Amino acid sequence: MTRGNQRELARQKNLKKQTDHVKGKRRDDGLSAAARKQRDSEIMQQKQKKAEGKKDEGPK
Repeated sequence: MTRGNQRELARQKNLKKQTDHVKGKRRDDGLSAAARKQRDSEIMQQKQKKAEGKKDEGPK
């Protein structure tokens, strides 16, 4: 039954690896939902202005 034990250990290791990855990704910005929404909207507005600028230039 060694293989069953190896599978179980591998499952536990993989589960821990996945949960650590998710935790780290969530904690990086440290912003509340409202602050994140505000930041994202500002970024999108900047992207839209940049895209409009390129659109106005047109092909040369």
